[in-house]
Amino acid sequence: MTDLNSIEPAKVIDARGSACPGPLLEAKKGIGDVRIDEVLEIWVGEKGTRETMPRWCKKVGHEYLGELEADGYDRLFVQRKK
Repeated sequence: MTDLNSIEPAKVIDARGSACPGPLLEAKKGIGDVRIDEVLEIWVGEKGTRETMPRWCKKVGHEYLGELEADGYDRLFVQRKK
C-alpha cells in the first residue's frame, strides 16, 4: 500500500469550491498534464467525489491510490497509467 503522505504529486488541482461532477471534470482535464506513472492530487470539498473518482479511474485505466482527510476537505490521489 502506498503511503499517501509521502507522495509528491506532479500536479495539484484545487476543486474545493466545485460541486459534483466538477472535481471529476477537473481531474479529467488535469490528468493530461501529468506523465504516465506520475500522480495527480485533487482537493475536494464534497464527499461524492470519493465515490465517483475510483469508478472513473477504473473505467479509463488509471489507478486510484486513495484519499486523505485534510482540514475541511479531502485530498484524492490518481496515478496516470496510460
